[in-house]
Amino acid sequence: MVDCILGVSNPRQWHSENLTLNNDHYSSWMVLLGGARLITDVADEIGVGVHFNPFVSWNDKMFKYGVVCMHDLVQDILNWERFYLSGRLQKPVHVLLDNLDIANVNSVNLRAAMSAALLLLPSKFTEKELYAKICSLSYMGDLRMLFAEDRNKPFIEEYETKELLRRSLSGNTQPIISQDGGLLAARSLVSSLPQMVRSQMGMKLGEKKVLCDSGRVIQEIVIGSKDEAAKCMQTILRRKVMVSSARQAVSGLLALMP
Repeated sequence: MVDCILGVSNPRQWHSENLTLNNDHYSSWMVLLGGARLITDVADEIGVGVHFNPFVSWNDKMFKYGVVCMHDLVQDILNWERFYLSGRLQKPVHVLLDNLDIANVNSVNLRAAMSAALLLLPSKFTEKELYAKICSLSYMGDLRMLFAEDRNKPFIEEYETKELLRRSLSGNTQPIISQDGGLLAARSLVSSLPQMVRSQMGMKLGEKKVLCDSGRVIQEIVIGSKDEAAKCMQTILRRKVMVSSARQAVSGLLALMP
């Protein structure tokens, strides 16, 4: 099944027009009881802002497409507000149409994901382990993944097809990557995380005022060790994923009802 995400300026208007063209894509009870208004209300109030139409057949292929407000998509990409679509965009994706330069906006998300993965990894690791850790970020706390045999396998295979792992997999052994596990390095990684995550970490670990090189006074999270920062961040992300995946699961079930 091909997964697609459509970012639109006005989801209610988009669904209203799509109902005229593709009424059969939607659950009949949603169409009868409220139409576009109910569809968007369920997505926003119960789910995480995205409505999925699954099992849509086109050109002998099966599709599942989700519709989300572009503003909400950008907020999740930049701030990990719900850490749902931003998590999906940390994995290999193909951008088909990009009127608002989302690919460039998503580079912020990818850098933050890299920092989060490095916080969780030991001082020595392989390139494949790095990509696997990035893929796993948005699964932490997702109850649906408890029974998955190898949840990262499809994405690692996709990385390989993009030749991102070509050099490391070409020989019998993968080269080892080393990183600094000291406090300064940990603080740098934490500073690259989204503001919302840093704020929550600051509430748990405490903050202090520091004078940066530019002369500005900024709030810095008090970190005792890299491991402490990693565990704190992991707890926050796990909570975000648990809540978002549960909400979206309920929203998805409602969308599947006949």
